[in-house]
Amino acid sequence: MVAGELVQEHLRADTGAPDHITVGRKSPEPDADPYPTCGAQPAPGVAALHRDPEEVEVPPGEREAMLPCAGAGGGTLVTKVYGRRFAVLAVFSLYSLVNAFQWIHYSIIANVFTNFYGVTNDKVDWLSIVYMVAYIPLIFPATWLLDRRGLRLTALLGAGLNCAGAWIKCASVSPERFGVTVTAQVICSVAQVFILGLPSRIASVWFGPREVSTACATAVLGNQLGTAIGFLLPPVLVPNTPDDLELTGHNISIMFYGTAAVSTGLFILTVIVIKDRPPLPPSQAQAVLPGSPLEDYSYKQSIINLMKNKAFILLLISYGILTGSFYSVSTLLNQMIIYYFKDQELNAGRIGLTLVVAGMVGSIVCGLWLDHTKTYRITTLIVYLLSLLGMLVFTFTLDLDNIYLVFFTAGVLGFFMTGYLPLGFEFGVEITYPESEGTSSGLLNAFAQIFGIIFTLIQGRLTTDFDPFAGNLFLSAWILLGVVLTALIKSDLKRHNVNMATENKTLQALPIEGPGDRPAENQPSGVQMEPSLGFSRETSL
Repeated sequence: MVAGELVQEHLRADTGAPDHITVGRKSPEPDADPYPTCGAQPAPGVAALHRDPEEVEVPPGEREAMLPCAGAGGGTLVTKVYGRRFAVLAVFSLYSLVNAFQWIHYSIIANVFTNFYGVTNDKVDWLSIVYMVAYIPLIFPATWLLDRRGLRLTALLGAGLNCAGAWIKCASVSPERFGVTVTAQVICSVAQVFILGLPSRIASVWFGPREVSTACATAVLGNQLGTAIGFLLPPVLVPNTPDDLELTGHNISIMFYGTAAVSTGLFILTVIVIKDRPPLPPSQAQAVLPGSPLEDYSYKQSIINLMKNKAFILLLISYGILTGSFYSVSTLLNQMIIYYFKDQELNAGRIGLTLVVAGMVGSIVCGLWLDHTKTYRITTLIVYLLSLLGMLVFTFTLDLDNIYLVFFTAGVLGFFMTGYLPLGFEFGVEITYPESEGTSSGLLNAFAQIFGIIFTLIQGRLTTDFDPFAGNLFLSAWILLGVVLTALIKSDLKRHNVNMATENKTLQALPIEGPGDRPAENQPSGVQMEPSLGFSRETSL
């Protein structure tokens, strides 16, 4: 079946209303619930929030849905979207940008830093790999913190540590202070643990159902833009002057101090702008979830639930393979280009810029497509397959001594490989709802870091011992495996079905008296989902 026919197959309208979806939540005890449901009047302190000058009216289909309630004749789940959501998204995207810039600005001018600090290429490579190494052990406490303490504290930690690392780098501009720059980079790598898992959380908590995928793609785009700037600016700000270390140090100082100043301004904006959640939920899927962590919430149980989800396990591995390949190509791009094109550091940066900017376009296009069609699985599979083709074309044309052809093939590769990143996030949230978005995104990123470390070390060794062709062929073989795994995923679009069910008045909100009413293993994050056969399912190949 050709790709176009597969896409059309998933655009069919459901001929009948979905079966009942039962969503249970423990009866809350606090005095005021910021998310009133089933016709309940908002608490006095919350009523004023309905007149927030920033609130924006949403289309009638998204504003509210009449729902049958347990033991009641009917009521409403009130939803609103607020203008503040754009400020939250912008500030997050910008400090994520700076963090990504600090990840790659060593590797893209690796020959400059090896000369300045008197170290080997592999030590400079580790300044990039440390981002991946730090993420793996820290992602679990970071996602626990996001679930228990909320978006704001997590965002403050990410922006604050990013700022601190940037200032410490300013003290490392001396040939004998390589250890200081390593320490600073470790701090920045810890900061990214509190950054990479937030795009899907921000999108879900702040944005309506018809814009959530685009918002997630935009949040991921900030990180991609930082990588793009990291490819472009360092070769311009720090040109290769091997015979004048003093001038090299001066140029490095300009780059480090500029980064620190921008990071400080963004930390201040984070303190001012980012909040845990809006006064009212933006979608029905958020409205039926608890407004705060429940007493019986189990982060361990949430992880266990995700590990039992076969579709999510397949996504974990396939997402890790493709994203890890992107990390490896980004880290080693300078070495690949210099191998075939001598003294082309500036063009290496420009090729990296082309790779990521094309990926940014791909991210936005994929986000808009998902918001319009909700064909998560088939879109993910097609983009993955095209990433494989892009990698093969890049591999077999790199040694043709045509720099302009490399620009083109890198752009094609970036469009699909980087454009896949938000697809994986949103697909993961859909098939694991109502588990925490931060937990699913965190695990996806953890696997990406694991594969990134392995691929960077192996591809780096193949590039050094043989040539870039061998390293790229190694990655292509793994991406082919990722295509096969993606084709095996069978998915229930659970979050999408909750939104659709409320529009068809088939969602029941049933109070649960206590955690003992149902087995703990069936209570993901305090919310009980009982899907029926009426759930729409994306067709498996």
